[in-house]
Amino acid sequence: MKYVDINCDMGESFGAYTMGNDSEILAYISSANIACGFHAGDPATMRKTVRMALEKGVAIGAHPGLPDLVGFGRRNMDISPEEAYDMVVYQIGALQAFVQAEGGTMQHVKPHGALYNMAAARAPLAQAISEAIYQVNPGLVLFGLSGSELVRAGEKIGLRTAHEVFADRTYQEDGTLTPRRQPDAMITEQEQSMHQVVRMVKEGKVRSRQGVDVSIKADTICIHGDGAHALEFARSIHAAFAEAGIVPRSFTASI
Repeated sequence: MKYVDINCDMGESFGAYTMGNDSEILAYISSANIACGFHAGDPATMRKTVRMALEKGVAIGAHPGLPDLVGFGRRNMDISPEEAYDMVVYQIGALQAFVQAEGGTMQHVKPHGALYNMAAARAPLAQAISEAIYQVNPGLVLFGLSGSELVRAGEKIGLRTAHEVFADRTYQEDGTLTPRRQPDAMITEQEQSMHQVVRMVKEGKVRSRQGVDVSIKADTICIHGDGAHALEFARSIHAAFAEAGIVPRSFTASI
């Protein structure tokens, strides 16, 4: 029997705009990354999503992003490490207030989109984000791309870290994700995605777009909640894991 966390980005609706199917996907995940209002989300959505996650027994994490609602936080911005620190502290604090008000505790922090990808490759940004998390609450877990600068920075400062892998993204031979601007960045074939994610968990390997096996550590699996078939995808992962003897469980419950 093998245990692994399944996380999903949630709470990304904003005002009159609805994104994702959070209430139903919560039944298939163990950790929720809740948007904090910069790339998506708003106060009412944050409160509702926190409440739903607590009702389902799903671990809660802050999902801080760049201040870019129009670009959904997926466009790079030329921010300094000091700006990254301030953005992350601000957003963790916002979600923490809602979690506390609802009687819960926060488990982790996972940067979103471009902020996540920039920090995966840039040590100064990774250090700033790690410091922000540590200063707010050194007991929080940092979710970062497996083997990345972000995970290394978190470990160096003394945070617990979870190496994250993606069920529906392709990889490059250096272990980075294929940029979304490339047509082969997303895996749309469910069978291919299920094979990839089970192999990452059980073998610690992923086949890159260059045809090379890359060693990878899979503490937590990300599934995206904003896709057209997100709910079906979540159900399929559960079925594939059950068949492979893999049990979903929140990261902190597994350590």
